[in-house]
Amino acid sequence: MKTRVPAKLDPPRRILVRGVNWLGDAVLTTPALLRLREHFPGAHITLFCPDKLKELWWQHPAISEIIAFESRAAAWVTGRVLRTGKFDLALVLPNSPRSAMEVFFARIPARIGYARPWRNFFLTQTVAPRAGAVPMHKRTEAEIKGLIAGRPAARVPYPASAHQIHEYLHLTAALGANPAALAPQLTVTPEEVAAVKKKFGLEALSRPVFGLNPGAEYGPAKRWPAEKFSAAAKEIQTRTNCLWLIFGGKNDVTPATRIGQGIEHQNLAGKTSLRELMALLKLCRVLLTNDTGPMHVAAALGTPVVVPFGSTSPELTGPVSADGVRHQIIKSDAPCSPCFLRECPIDFRCLNGISSGQVAATVLQAVG
Repeated sequence: MKTRVPAKLDPPRRILVRGVNWLGDAVLTTPALLRLREHFPGAHITLFCPDKLKELWWQHPAISEIIAFESRAAAWVTGRVLRTGKFDLALVLPNSPRSAMEVFFARIPARIGYARPWRNFFLTQTVAPRAGAVPMHKRTEAEIKGLIAGRPAARVPYPASAHQIHEYLHLTAALGANPAALAPQLTVTPEEVAAVKKKFGLEALSRPVFGLNPGAEYGPAKRWPAEKFSAAAKEIQTRTNCLWLIFGGKNDVTPATRIGQGIEHQNLAGKTSLRELMALLKLCRVLLTNDTGPMHVAAALGTPVVVPFGSTSPELTGPVSADGVRHQIIKSDAPCSPCFLRECPIDFRCLNGISSGQVAATVLQAVG
C-alpha cells in the first residue's frame, strides 16, 4: 500500500484530533496525544470525541479543548460544525470512513490517518500500516475445535511493538512526534476524590477500598464467571476486611447484585458518571476486573489491576504498567486462547480454567 504524503507544512497552530469511540481504546490513545503535545507544545489541540467520552478528557495535559458529538449526527453535519474551528491540521485516529469524511467536510487543509479502503480520498496524507502491527485474528469454530483436539496451528508472534498503543503512536510519528512508548495517563483531582467520598459515604471509612468490575461490553467471552468473582471477593474480604465497590453500567446491575451477595459492598453499577467512576477507581487500592474499559481507566490512574484474560490478548490490549505499579494478568492454558470472539462456541475453558482461589491469591499479592 502506498503512502500519500502532502507538501511540507508549516507547524500547525490549531490541531483537531478525531478521537476513537470506545472507552478502553480512548485510554490507549493518551500516549500518542502526550507525544503530540510534546512535539507541538504551542499548538491549540482540540479533541473531537463522542459525547459519552467527553468527561474522560477533562483536565488532560495534552488537550486544550474538547468538542463532543452525538453519534447519530451525519458526517457532513459534524463537518460543518467543525469548520468554525479554523483548524490547520486534522489527525484521524479511528480507521472508519466516517471519521475521515468528517474532517473532509470540515475543510481542514491537512488531514492525516491510516490508509484504508473507502476513505483514502478524504485524507491528504495516508499512513501505511506499521511493520509491528499484529491483526486480531478471530478464530473459526473449526480452528478452535482443531486446537482442542491437539492439531497444531501457527502461533501469531506478539512482539513488544504489537500493543495497541503503538497504532496511535505511529500516526503521531508521521507528524514528527517521538514514537517511543509511554504509559497511558489520565488525571483526577484530589477535590474530585473528596467529592465521591462524600457522595457515596466513604469519608470516615478506615478499612481499605477494593474495586470489582465484572462486566464487559464486547461480549460474554470476556467475562470471568460471576460465581467466581463472588467466591474470590469473599475470600479476599475475609483476609483483608476490605469494602468492595462494585462497578458497571446499567446492564451490569443484575450480575453486580448477584456477586455482592454475602460480601460487604456498595453496588455502584449504573450509578456513577464517568468522572465519578474515575475518581472512585483512583480511590481503590486494587481493581479486580475483566478486560474492559474501566480496566484501562484504572491502570492509567495508577491503580493496580488484576485481570483474568481469556478470549483476548494482553500482549495486544492489556494494561500498561508504569511508575512502579505492576498489573497482574491471569491466563489459563486453553490452547484456543486468544480467539477474539464475542461468544465461546465450545465450553468457555479459557476463563473457566481460572480458579477463584488463583485470582484471590493474585489480588492479595497485589495489595501486599
